[in-house]
Amino acid sequence: MLIKWFGHACFMIRASDTGLLILTDPFDESVGYPLPDVSPNLVTESHQHFDHNAHAILKGSFNVLKNPGMFEYNEVKIKAIESFHDKSMGKERGMNLIFKFEFLNGTNIAHLGDLGHVVDDNILKELLPVDVLLIPVGGKFTIGPEEAVEVCDLVKPKVIIPMHYKTRYLNFPIKSVDEFIKVISKKSSVDIVQNENNIFEFEMKELRRPKPLVLVMNI
Repeated sequence: MLIKWFGHACFMIRASDTGLLILTDPFDESVGYPLPDVSPNLVTESHQHFDHNAHAILKGSFNVLKNPGMFEYNEVKIKAIESFHDKSMGKERGMNLIFKFEFLNGTNIAHLGDLGHVVDDNILKELLPVDVLLIPVGGKFTIGPEEAVEVCDLVKPKVIIPMHYKTRYLNFPIKSVDEFIKVISKKSSVDIVQNENNIFEFEMKELRRPKPLVLVMNI
């Protein structure tokens, strides 16, 4: 399996068994990151804001998933779970979709989109189990560092990849990933690794580890 971060909430996920390319939450040029140069088979959009739904900038022919439900694409089982973009049941920023991908080799990857609240038991029942968790940590528009750590403790993934935080490219008024690292270092027993090339390539057996791995991308 390979996961590549393009910045913000945009990841490419490549299935090792089928070669399927999934792209999550593509952004447009106004966000500030270099645009992803990739031709996906499938695009998922957690919600319809400009920094998460810009599939028009992508090359090639692909399918777009942007509604709740259960789907299957090239033998990957996909669940789009309804949640909220805020703590007020969507009254401030609307709905958000959590996407869970279950691959043939048994790997479960979850992308939380712009989740704005700590997940409840109903969401957890649909979401678990999760091996790799792609989680927003920057706050203001999403959960912040404290809430993100709480979600990680509930979901118990083997690998945690933070996203949607302030970087040198992004001018949004949100927190840097350092704030999340400070909180999770104090509250949880984890291994923290800086990833220099924004790519996480792994086999299922590598996820069997005594402590969760927090993988911090380098944009």
